[in-house]
Amino acid sequence: MDILIYSPDGKTAAYETGLAQHLPQANIRGWQPGDTAPADYLVLWKPNAEVLQPRERLKAIFNLGAGVDGVLGMRGESAHRLPAGVPLVRLEDAGMADQMAQYVSAAALRYFRRLDEFDAQQAQTQWKFQKPNRLSDFPVAVLGYGTLGAHVARALKTFGFPVRAWSRSERHDDSGVALHHAEAGFDACVRGARILVNLLPLTPQTVDVLNAALFAKLARGAFLINVARGAHLVDDDLLAALESGQIAGATLDVFRNEPLPDDHPFWRTPRITVTPHISALTLRDETVEQIAGKIAALTRGEAITGIVDLTRGY
Repeated sequence: MDILIYSPDGKTAAYETGLAQHLPQANIRGWQPGDTAPADYLVLWKPNAEVLQPRERLKAIFNLGAGVDGVLGMRGESAHRLPAGVPLVRLEDAGMADQMAQYVSAAALRYFRRLDEFDAQQAQTQWKFQKPNRLSDFPVAVLGYGTLGAHVARALKTFGFPVRAWSRSERHDDSGVALHHAEAGFDACVRGARILVNLLPLTPQTVDVLNAALFAKLARGAFLINVARGAHLVDDDLLAALESGQIAGATLDVFRNEPLPDDHPFWRTPRITVTPHISALTLRDETVEQIAGKIAALTRGEAITGIVDLTRGY
């Protein structure tokens, strides 16, 4: 069995070592320019076109992340680069779900408990009471109900928030989260929400989804938490919504251009919190264990989960 690993920074040694520990029978190599040799499996992140050229014996491509827009392209325009008939497999959790739930919960609770307002008062040496918010007045809408979105929605539910969630296809569970799906359920999910959490996959249909029209459906003075992709957000629409008061604050972990350019207005907008794409980091040991387990299952002829539907982009 031959496994080929690619990373744009060329740092594949740790993954080579980790996979070798789980799959000692495999021949594992890091990709170098000009490598067209056969491989049974590709393990990669943001590949170039050369890596994705048809390769003898290739059975599956494993993406080192949950989002596959780095393989398919932001608008899905690069899906044709994939070798025909070879499944693309995304990570499922790999230590990210707990991190994401912690990050989003921290941001939501900061807004609900008005901690930003108390920070502002401290800067002015003001000792001033602020009327507490009521959970019943603070519905949260979570866009995207996959592995990460479901975990986040359930975590928010434990704090007592009324939580709604939207997914493209119908979902059922006993979490107590109000589930909506398809185009007809989108408005019902977001309308009147005080906190909007974006965990959608980036597809041609979701580019620019966080826009003025969507913000207008939220409760006035709502809050935005974007932990999915920067291309979901229309930056100028958010700035305008903050200026008008329709949006009271935003926590942004992802941006169209990363690192966020020094001259971007988000840096200097007081009601925007910027973090450097750290809401849920891929944990190497968990990632290696998951990929190795799926490679072993495929070798035994077993079915695996996490295969990307290329028509949907996730």
